[in-house]
Amino acid sequence: MSIREIPRAVVAFSLIVVSTLVHATPLLLLALVKFVIPLARWRVAVSGLLVRLAESWVGVNSRLVASLTGTVLHVEGLDDLRYGGWYLVLCNHQSWADIPVLQSIFHRRIPFLKFFLKQQLIWVPVLGLAWWALDFPFMRRYTRDVLQRRPELRGKDIEATRRACAKFRDLPVSVMNFVEGTRYTPAKHVALKSPYTHLLPPRAGGVAFVLQTMGELLQAVVDVTIVYPGGRPGIWDLLSGRVREVHVHVRKLPMPDGMLQGDYENDPALRERFQTWINGLWAEKDARVSAMSR
Repeated sequence: MSIREIPRAVVAFSLIVVSTLVHATPLLLLALVKFVIPLARWRVAVSGLLVRLAESWVGVNSRLVASLTGTVLHVEGLDDLRYGGWYLVLCNHQSWADIPVLQSIFHRRIPFLKFFLKQQLIWVPVLGLAWWALDFPFMRRYTRDVLQRRPELRGKDIEATRRACAKFRDLPVSVMNFVEGTRYTPAKHVALKSPYTHLLPPRAGGVAFVLQTMGELLQAVVDVTIVYPGGRPGIWDLLSGRVREVHVHVRKLPMPDGMLQGDYENDPALRERFQTWINGLWAEKDARVSAMSR
């Protein structure tokens, strides 16, 4: 980063921090009221207010980034979406910049995006509590070694997914999933022996559990492909104005037939059909990244 870019990044970061504090304070107070008064209708009404505050927060931050960085978003495929639906959003994961890009392009075009987050992120100052207040699902993943030592933990992540999805039934929501499970790097690409040129292998389990828990509510899959022509940036690159343009392709897909019910964990035939579907989706995405990168 050049010396000239530092002031822009500092200003952008500082204003986003101010916006975060301004929005997070009433958001956390409302969440406390929601927690203390356990009436179902009251909780739904407060959840709606919390989402409005979060949308204002995202809107302000998106305008700040757009005006201070000059990054141009080239987006195609938004026309067939609506704000009042329930969607499952699937996307490749290139950078921490993916999240502000997605929030910007989908702001009030589809319901508020809710991500599955690692359990450790609840300890992020201010943001962790804000995500908790907004019912973002926090997931605790157990390694194979841990499950071998403590078999009673097997299935706990599935139970957490089901509990999280149950909260999504009251208000329209866009359930966001970075299917690769982690950001792309060349080292991870080699370590995972990815069969794709530009992507890591998709992890089908989390998507399957969401579909089987919310399948009757979800109206469509929103398949998103993000490409950074200048290379994968960090969030500081975005704030400093070094990301000149981002290309985003969006397509709305029907829900996969025959995969919304059943037991993904224990039904090998269902698991194979689902993995075939998601791998086919990823193969198409890999070809699309190649085309968008030319």
